[in-house]
Amino acid sequence: MSSRISLTQMIEHYALTKKYDVATIFGDRTHNWGELQNRIAALAFSLQKLGLKEKDRLAVLSLNSDRYMEVYYTPWWMGAVVVPLNIRWSARENQFALTDSEAKVLFFEQNFISVVEQLKAESDGTVMHFIYMSEGDCPDWAIPYESLVNTSGRAERVLCGDDDMAAILYTGGTTGHPKGVMLCHAGIWSSSLPVTHAIEITESDICLHAAPMFHVADMSLLVAATMMGAKQVFIPQFEPNAVLQAIEKHRVSFCLLVPTMIKILLSSPKLTAVDFSSLHTIIYGASPMPEGVLMGLMERMTNVELVQAYGQTEMSPIVTLLSKVDHTIGNPRLKSAGKPTIMSRVQIVGEEGNILPTGEVGEIHAAGATVMLGYLNMPEQTAKTLKDGWVASGDAGYMDEDGYIYLVDRVKDMIISGGENIFSVEVESIISTHPSIQDVAVIGIPDDKWGEAVHAIVILKPEQTVTEQALIDHCKKQIAGYKCPRTIEFRTEPFPISAAGKTLKVDMRKPYWAGEKGFI
Repeated sequence: MSSRISLTQMIEHYALTKKYDVATIFGDRTHNWGELQNRIAALAFSLQKLGLKEKDRLAVLSLNSDRYMEVYYTPWWMGAVVVPLNIRWSARENQFALTDSEAKVLFFEQNFISVVEQLKAESDGTVMHFIYMSEGDCPDWAIPYESLVNTSGRAERVLCGDDDMAAILYTGGTTGHPKGVMLCHAGIWSSSLPVTHAIEITESDICLHAAPMFHVADMSLLVAATMMGAKQVFIPQFEPNAVLQAIEKHRVSFCLLVPTMIKILLSSPKLTAVDFSSLHTIIYGASPMPEGVLMGLMERMTNVELVQAYGQTEMSPIVTLLSKVDHTIGNPRLKSAGKPTIMSRVQIVGEEGNILPTGEVGEIHAAGATVMLGYLNMPEQTAKTLKDGWVASGDAGYMDEDGYIYLVDRVKDMIISGGENIFSVEVESIISTHPSIQDVAVIGIPDDKWGEAVHAIVILKPEQTVTEQALIDHCKKQIAGYKCPRTIEFRTEPFPISAAGKTLKVDMRKPYWAGEKGFI
C-alpha cells in the first residue's frame, strides 16, 4: 500500500529534505516546504472535522494563487478528489459541474463572490461548505480559508494513489453538457514526469504560473515543478506586464504559455526593457502555434529554449513533446508536435478503424498510463472516446518515419470544399507569416457551389495595411490554390478565446452558419 504512486508523496519528501527552502510565492506571501506541508495537513484536518472524507469531491473557483496549489494538494492528501472550475464559464455551466461531480465543498475567492452567491442560491444542497480564499471581509455565509489552516490538528497523509481518482476536470460545453474527465494519481504523475526531463527542471529552478490553474496544462506543470522541488511563483492571471515583472523580480527560470499569450507578450513594448536572462525555458501548447508567432518568439528571445507539448485532458494531458533540440530555425521538425513521451503510445487511425501507414492523415489515438478513467456519469460518451484503452483524440494528423506527430487540424475544424479536405491550421500558419498579420483564424463558411469555402479572419498589426488580394497571393505562393482563402475579413476586436487561451472557432462560425442544418 505504501509503495503506491501518490501525488502527495513529493510534498512529504521535500518537507523532509528541504524543509526551510522557499516553496511558494504569491505577492507578499512566502511559504517554505515545511510550512506548505503543515498548511495542507492542517486544511485537510479541518475539512475532516467538517465531515469531508475519502473520495469526496472538493471544487475550486479561483484565479491563480499559492492557495490554489494548496487546494489541489489537500484533497489528494486526504484521499479526496479536486474539481477545478472554469473561471470563464457562466454560473449555469459551473452549477452543472458542481451537481454532476456532487462536490461537497466550494473554495472561491473575491473575484467570484457574486457568481458563488448565485450558485449557492441555486444549489441543490450538495455543496455543504463555501470556503473564502481571499484576505479581507469574508461573506457571512462562508468560512475564512485561514481559519481552517490555523488549527493545531494535522491530518495524516492517506496512502491513496495509482488508479484512485485524483481530479475531475470539465471540458467541452460548446455543444451539450460539459464532460467531467476523471483522472487518477498515476495518470497525472505519468503525464508530468516527462515534462520534468523535457524542461530539465532542478531543485534550484523557479517556475511561474501565469496560465490558468484550473486548466489541465498548468496542473501538469504544477505537478512537474513539485516533483523536482522547484520554487513556484503565482500571478493571478496572465497579463503581459505582470508576467515580465514576475520574471525579472523573482528570477523565473521556466513557465508555460499558450500561443495566444506569446503573441500578446511579443507585442508588449516593455519586452525589451525587462531583464529575462534568468528564463531558460518556455513550454507552450494547449492550441496550435502559428509559424509566424513561433519564428517571432525564436528571433526575439534567442536565449530562451522552447518545448512544445501536445495533449488533451483525457490523457492527463501530455501525449507528445517537441524537445529543445528540435527548436532550431529551419528545422522541418518545427512543424510537428514532437514525439510520443515515454509514457504514451500513439497510432493514426482511418475512418474504418484501421491503423494507417506512415505519412497518411487520420485521427490521432493515444494510449498509456496517462489515459483517463472515463467521463463522469457519461458511459456512452466514454465508450465513444475510450476504445480498448485508446483515447480517440478528435485531432487529425499523421506520423513520420521517425515517430514525430504532425497535427493538421481538429477533425471538427477541417474544411471540406469541393470534396477536398482543407486543414485550417495549415492555412492559418501560412497567413501568420505575412509581416502585417497580428492574428488569424480560418474557418469554413457555407458555399452553394463547393459546400464550404475557406474564409480567413485577420487582425493587422498596429499601423499596418494590406489588401485582401495581397494576402491571398501570399498564400498562393506557398500552398495549393484550393486551400487559399476565397474571402478575407478584417477586424480590430480580439478573437473570442477560452479561459485557456484557445480561439473559439465555434463562436466565429455561428454568424455564417445560423439556420444551417447540422451546424456545430
